[in-house]
Amino acid sequence: MEINKYIDHTVLKATTTEADIIKLCKEAREYNFFSVCVNGSYVPLAKKELEGSDVKIAAVIGFPLGAMSKDAKIFETKKCIEDGADEIDMVLNVGFLKDGKFDEVESEIRGIKEAMGTHVLKVIHENCYLTDAEKRKACELSVSAGADFVKTSTGFGTGGSTFEDVALMKEVVGDKAQIKAAGGVRDIETAMRYIEMGVTRLGTSSGVSLVSTGKAKEGEY
Repeated sequence: MEINKYIDHTVLKATTTEADIIKLCKEAREYNFFSVCVNGSYVPLAKKELEGSDVKIAAVIGFPLGAMSKDAKIFETKKCIEDGADEIDMVLNVGFLKDGKFDEVESEIRGIKEAMGTHVLKVIHENCYLTDAEKRKACELSVSAGADFVKTSTGFGTGGSTFEDVALMKEVVGDKAQIKAAGGVRDIETAMRYIEMGVTRLGTSSGVSLVSTGKAKEGEY
């Protein structure tokens, strides 16, 4: 199994610099990761650095809180696609979900998917803030709205991926959407177990450590 092809090599910290993005892209080329995952302002730089490679670019939208307006998220999505993003990882509106505003949540996801055409959409649910019932509802709404992936976490909440959450998400989405586990994928054993559970993408800043030593370094997420 080529675990490198499951990895979205990620740098999303507030302190990220251009040098960090250049390093990220160089590593993604070297280790042949599936993609890099970056904030929208760095999509053009990532596009330049990855020219001639088959490494994809994923951009985060509404990150990390998900609480901005639908129109703002759609604008951000269109800009990232225009700048060269292949995939979009959007944060759903957690507060709307918890308030039972399910039509609004679904409409936002659908609007973003429609704005990006055939590009891949991953919906981040930020499960650490949700009850099991809310997690199930988030999966149902994401699938109904046309999302390609459901994703566990931003990696910046109070918790990341768990085996229990992935099992729940898989139960709900079945084969109607893929699953991305993000946040806390810090060793090869955890990564392999997620893949065995049906996860098809891993979001981590420790991709190089995972494929070279099997364990994340301090400070990686």
